[in-house]
Amino acid sequence: MRSATLLLLLALLWAAGLLAFAARVDHSTPPAEPPVADGVVALTGASDARITEAMKLLEDGKGQRMLISGVNREASRADIRGVAKATRRYYDCCVDLGFQATNTVGNARETAGWAKRHDFHTLILVTSDFHMPRAMLELKGALPTARFIPYPIRTTELDARHWWRSGQGARRMIIEYDKYLAILAREALLSLGDKADHSAEPKGAEPKGAESKTAAPKDAAP
Repeated sequence: MRSATLLLLLALLWAAGLLAFAARVDHSTPPAEPPVADGVVALTGASDARITEAMKLLEDGKGQRMLISGVNREASRADIRGVAKATRRYYDCCVDLGFQATNTVGNARETAGWAKRHDFHTLILVTSDFHMPRAMLELKGALPTARFIPYPIRTTELDARHWWRSGQGARRMIIEYDKYLAILAREALLSLGDKADHSAEPKGAEPKGAESKTAAPKDAAP
């Protein structure tokens, strides 16, 4: 009986979370006037609108450079320029293509490496509305010191308000929600592990790898 009650409670919590997640997606709208950031990042996907909208932000002066992460390796720069509907002036000087990422985890790593190379600390993130919550988690995990400004793009194929009315809509929303939960669980476990490591260190002991301020550098002469 207790097991059945627990399962029912978990199912109710899951369903309530799904409804809250869907409402969040439904109310996701890009800011009318996003602040100026160091860079703009577009994550590729089924819709080309992510790239075209990100390009507009770059051309409007909302960032110094733009990264398109997750580009198909068979696509050329000319192909992507056509998709972005970009002017050659901005595209040639300020658009970088990332070909390594094949999923959101890869997007996060690719973006983190790009941001560090350019010493960028504020980024406008452009991706689909339903993908934005998970993408924000992944990118913050890969680059925790950066500030991300979400710029969600409405998914025309998904009615976020009435997602349960079609099998495709329900499937997409539920799968995305479950992926989001998986990342939340992963980050929670990592956080607990970090706290356990810190609590295991003897009080007053120097952190691992730390050297005394009075110690001579290893390459110093004796």
